Amino acid sequence: MAEINDGACRDGRRHPVREDVRQALAIDASLTIEDRTIDITTTGRRSGEPRRIEIAFYRLGDDIYLSGIPGPKTRNWLANLAAQPQFTFHLKHGVVADLPATAMVIVDPAERWRVLAVFVEEFNRRHGPDSPWPEAVLDEWVERSPLAKVTFVETD
Repeated sequence: MAEINDGACRDGRRHPVREDVRQALAIDASLTIEDRTIDITTTGRRSGEPRRIEIAFYRLGDDIYLSGIPGPKTRNWLANLAAQPQFTFHLKHGVVADLPATAMVIVDPAERWRVLAVFVEEFNRRHGPDSPWPEAVLDEWVERSPLAKVTFVETD
Protein backbone atom coordinates (compact mmCIF):
# COMPACT_ATOMS: atom_id res chain seq x y z
CA MET A 1 0.00 0.00 0.00
CA ALA A 2 1.30 3.44 -0.88
CA GLU A 3 1.95 5.83 1.97
CA ILE A 4 -0.80 8.38 2.42
CA ASN A 5 0.13 12.04 2.47
CA ASP A 6 -0.66 12.47 6.14
CA GLY A 7 1.25 15.67 6.71
CA ALA A 8 4.72 16.39 7.97
CA CYS A 9 6.02 17.99 11.12
CA ARG A 10 7.75 21.34 10.86
CA ASP A 11 11.12 19.59 10.94
CA GLY A 12 10.10 17.36 8.00
CA ARG A 13 9.46 14.18 10.00
CA ARG A 14 6.25 12.22 9.33
CA HIS A 15 3.81 12.00 12.20
CA PRO A 16 1.93 8.79 12.97
CA VAL A 17 -1.62 8.21 11.81
CA ARG A 18 -3.84 5.55 13.35
CA GLU A 19 -3.81 2.44 11.19
CA ASP A 20 -7.62 2.41 10.82
CA VAL A 21 -7.50 6.03 9.62
CA ARG A 22 -4.68 5.24 7.20
CA GLN A 23 -6.73 2.36 5.76
CA ALA A 24 -9.86 4.52 5.46
CA LEU A 25 -7.85 7.07 3.47
CA ALA A 26 -6.27 4.39 1.26
CA ILE A 27 -9.20 4.29 -1.14
CA ASP A 28 -8.97 3.06 -4.70
CA ALA A 29 -11.09 3.16 -7.83
CA SER A 30 -13.04 0.03 -6.85
CA LEU A 31 -14.76 1.68 -3.87
CA THR A 32 -18.22 3.15 -4.07
CA ILE A 33 -19.07 6.81 -3.65
CA GLU A 34 -20.43 5.92 -0.20
CA ASP A 35 -16.98 4.61 0.80
CA ARG A 36 -15.43 7.94 -0.15
CA THR A 37 -18.11 10.17 1.37
CA ILE A 38 -16.97 12.35 4.24
CA ASP A 39 -17.91 15.64 5.84
CA ILE A 40 -15.70 18.69 5.90
CA THR A 41 -15.99 21.69 8.16
CA THR A 42 -14.71 24.92 6.65
CA THR A 43 -14.78 28.46 8.01
CA GLY A 44 -17.28 30.73 6.27
CA ARG A 45 -15.32 33.33 4.33
CA ARG A 46 -17.78 36.12 5.18
CA SER A 47 -19.39 34.92 8.42
CA GLY A 48 -16.37 33.29 10.07
CA GLU A 49 -18.79 30.57 11.23
CA PRO A 50 -18.13 26.82 10.84
CA ARG A 51 -19.75 25.32 7.74
CA ARG A 52 -20.12 21.53 7.55
CA ILE A 53 -21.02 19.73 4.31
CA GLU A 54 -20.95 16.22 2.91
CA ILE A 55 -18.53 15.62 0.04
CA ALA A 56 -16.57 12.87 -1.71
CA PHE A 57 -12.82 12.55 -1.51
CA TYR A 58 -10.45 10.99 -4.00
CA ARG A 59 -6.95 9.59 -3.92
CA LEU A 60 -4.31 9.85 -6.61
CA GLY A 61 -1.06 8.16 -5.66
CA ASP A 62 -0.20 9.35 -2.16
CA ASP A 63 -2.37 12.46 -2.34
CA ILE A 64 -5.94 13.11 -1.20
CA TYR A 65 -8.24 15.51 -3.06
CA LEU A 66 -11.70 16.99 -2.65
CA SER A 67 -13.66 17.36 -5.86
CA GLY A 68 -17.10 17.14 -7.40
CA ILE A 69 -19.00 17.22 -10.64
CA PRO A 70 -18.78 20.39 -12.76
CA GLY A 71 -21.01 23.27 -11.73
CA PRO A 72 -21.95 26.67 -13.12
CA LYS A 73 -20.24 28.58 -10.30
CA THR A 74 -17.61 28.14 -7.59
CA ARG A 75 -18.90 26.03 -4.70
CA ASN A 76 -19.12 27.79 -1.35
CA TRP A 77 -16.91 25.17 0.30
CA LEU A 78 -14.17 25.78 -2.27
CA ALA A 79 -14.41 29.56 -1.87
CA ASN A 80 -14.22 29.08 1.91
CA LEU A 81 -11.07 26.96 1.55
CA ALA A 82 -9.50 29.52 -0.80
CA ALA A 83 -10.07 32.20 1.86
CA GLN A 84 -9.17 30.03 4.88
CA PRO A 85 -7.35 26.79 3.93
CA GLN A 86 -7.52 25.18 7.38
CA PHE A 87 -10.47 22.82 7.78
CA THR A 88 -11.55 19.55 9.40
CA PHE A 89 -11.80 16.34 7.37
CA HIS A 90 -14.40 14.09 9.06
CA LEU A 91 -14.26 10.36 8.33
CA LYS A 92 -17.67 8.86 9.11
CA HIS A 93 -18.18 5.49 7.42
CA GLY A 94 -16.67 2.60 9.35
CA VAL A 95 -13.87 4.71 10.80
CA VAL A 96 -14.82 7.87 12.65
CA ALA A 97 -12.13 10.54 12.96
CA ASP A 98 -11.87 14.32 12.82
CA LEU A 99 -8.64 15.16 11.03
CA PRO A 100 -7.24 18.69 10.96
CA ALA A 101 -6.16 19.52 7.44
CA THR A 102 -5.13 22.25 5.05
CA ALA A 103 -6.40 22.59 1.49
CA MET A 104 -4.68 23.97 -1.55
CA VAL A 105 -7.18 24.92 -4.25
CA ILE A 106 -5.86 23.67 -7.59
CA VAL A 107 -6.20 26.33 -10.30
CA ASP A 108 -3.32 25.49 -12.65
CA PRO A 109 -4.92 24.03 -15.83
CA ALA A 110 -2.14 21.46 -16.39
CA GLU A 111 -2.38 20.20 -12.81
CA ARG A 112 -6.18 20.12 -12.98
CA TRP A 113 -5.97 18.12 -16.22
CA ARG A 114 -3.49 15.64 -14.72
CA VAL A 115 -5.57 15.00 -11.59
CA LEU A 116 -9.07 15.19 -13.04
CA ALA A 117 -8.24 12.87 -15.97
CA VAL A 118 -7.95 10.03 -13.45
CA PHE A 119 -11.12 11.03 -11.57
CA VAL A 120 -13.15 11.35 -14.80
CA GLU A 121 -12.00 7.91 -15.93
CA GLU A 122 -13.00 6.44 -12.55
CA PHE A 123 -16.36 8.25 -12.67
CA ASN A 124 -17.16 6.92 -16.14
CA ARG A 125 -16.08 3.39 -15.20
CA ARG A 126 -18.38 3.42 -12.12
CA HIS A 127 -21.34 4.79 -14.10
CA GLY A 128 -22.26 2.62 -17.06
CA PRO A 129 -24.71 3.32 -19.87
CA ASP A 130 -27.72 2.67 -17.59
CA SER A 131 -26.60 5.29 -15.07
CA PRO A 132 -28.68 8.42 -14.49
CA TRP A 133 -25.38 10.35 -14.67
CA PRO A 134 -24.23 11.45 -18.13
CA GLU A 135 -20.74 10.51 -19.23
CA ALA A 136 -18.17 12.82 -17.67
CA VAL A 137 -16.26 14.97 -20.17
CA LEU A 138 -12.73 15.84 -19.08
CA ASP A 139 -12.72 19.34 -20.62
CA GLU A 140 -15.86 20.24 -18.62
CA TRP A 141 -14.38 18.90 -15.40
CA VAL A 142 -11.11 20.80 -15.91
CA GLU A 143 -13.02 24.00 -16.58
CA ARG A 144 -15.77 23.81 -13.95
CA SER A 145 -15.15 21.18 -11.26
CA PRO A 146 -13.99 22.08 -7.76
CA LEU A 147 -10.57 20.66 -6.89
CA ALA A 148 -8.47 20.98 -3.77
CA LYS A 149 -5.50 18.97 -2.53
CA VAL A 150 -5.61 17.96 1.14
CA THR A 151 -2.66 17.87 3.53
CA PHE A 152 -3.27 16.54 7.02
CA VAL A 153 -1.62 18.58 9.75
CA GLU A 154 0.15 17.67 12.93
CA THR A 155 -1.73 17.72 16.19
CA ASP A 156 -0.15 17.72 19.61
